Amino acid sequence: MLNKKVEKALINQIQLEEQSSRIYMAMASWCEVSGFSGAANFLYTHSDEERMHMNKLIKYVNDKGGHAILQTLEVPGTTYKSLLDVFEQILKHEEFVTESINKLYEIAFKERDYTTSQFLQWYIEEQIEEESTFKGILDKFRLAGNQTGGLFHLDKELDALAIADASASAQ
Repeated sequence: MLNKKVEKALINQIQLEEQSSRIYMAMASWCEVSGFSGAANFLYTHSDEERMHMNKLIKYVNDKGGHAILQTLEVPGTTYKSLLDVFEQILKHEEFVTESINKLYEIAFKERDYTTSQFLQWYIEEQIEEESTFKGILDKFRLAGNQTGGLFHLDKELDALAIADASASAQ
């Protein structure tokens, strides 16, 4: 049976993962209408990935005898200053998610719920990958500067990443 304190923390993480999916979907929509189709595809794919993270948590809570209850979500932002602004906000958000997962792990560990602690290892490793991905994208923005050609190539590269991520998920 799942410890109630751990269950509550997991439900809060479910909400955060679902909110992340919505944030990336809103960002993808902004990118699409702003002419950044590659970035849009990348963020639509990333939104799906966040939803998968949420689903994995829901199944875990329910499988452990808890009840994963979905909570109210905030309406995500709809306007951004630039494509760079979008990705800077994503990195900040991913750092916030990392902090949340670390706190969740701490709760599980303090409650001696070692099964949940072990389950959360996947999320800890995933966050290392997420932050690294977005730091790498921001590094490419710095290289490209505000030059139209650089943004064009970066958008194309983001599209290629989306295709690669979709292919990897399908396997």
